[in-house]
Amino acid sequence: MAGSFSVHNFQAQLQRGSDTMTKQAERALLRDHVDMRMVAGGLDGVAADRNTMVQLDPDHPGFRDEEYRARRNRIAQIAMEYEPGAPIPDAPYTSKEHDVWRVICEALRSAHRQHACAEYLECVRRLDLPRDRIPQMREVSERVQAISGFRLEPVAGLVEPRVFLESLANGIFLSTQYIRHHSTPLYTPEPDVAHEIIGHAVTLASERLAELSRLVGRAVRRTQSAEALERLSRVYWFTVEFGALREDGEVKAYGTGLLSSAGELEAMHRAEFRPLDVEAASLQNYDPTHYQPVLYCADSFDAMYGALRDYLLRWETSVATQEG
Repeated sequence: MAGSFSVHNFQAQLQRGSDTMTKQAERALLRDHVDMRMVAGGLDGVAADRNTMVQLDPDHPGFRDEEYRARRNRIAQIAMEYEPGAPIPDAPYTSKEHDVWRVICEALRSAHRQHACAEYLECVRRLDLPRDRIPQMREVSERVQAISGFRLEPVAGLVEPRVFLESLANGIFLSTQYIRHHSTPLYTPEPDVAHEIIGHAVTLASERLAELSRLVGRAVRRTQSAEALERLSRVYWFTVEFGALREDGEVKAYGTGLLSSAGELEAMHRAEFRPLDVEAASLQNYDPTHYQPVLYCADSFDAMYGALRDYLLRWETSVATQEG
């Protein structure tokens, strides 16, 4: 079992976590709810289950930590017993887990100042989430819902992608509550509460980004063929997850996969930036296990919002025509 973690050894843990993250990233980056290839591949009978449990891989940082695994299971049980629409029970986080949150926030604070778009930074200001402790999902949901109408609901782990995405159409973001292992505070192989809140929930405090998420959910709900879903998955990947735009001549991130990782934000500037063309993005292949070599960059937030919104609104008509 890993040793104790304290903010007193913050710098050492930060460097250790960064080194581990780099080594782990060579094998696989964060696996999110939306490895969108699974959407197209899951049409032939995968049960629609919002509480699929994740078995830890032997390479997972917490695999050999029995105490950590037991705590994850206790927190996941909250989601297993949760009734949609009910008040969200608080997760019983430990002081060590709050320390992990502080390390993550400190690492991302400077990265966001340098690389995040103005819309995201404004969302951070609006929500004013605590940096010294893990915010409870209940309080995050209340603040987000007051702004955009979206609410958060707990899930035990990775859920089937169609379930996750279609929930967006109803203004519901399905979120895990457990936090990553303390030995690697800057790396997680699957979505944890830090990724969910910092990467996803914060963007839902933007009315326009929340609208785009709803439109994605509606598009997925209307789409049946694997080919059409694959095209839509690529649009989602290169915009909502890994989208970039220009502000004052500089490239900034608005994609949740970029904004939740200091490593992704740094690697972003080594990518090939192509002008945002949503149709071209729908045909562009991607590999979720590596930093992205190609990113689509809009001329501005307004340009991105207009192009993606128009595309998704047209999607329902075009899908209805093609599949009707």
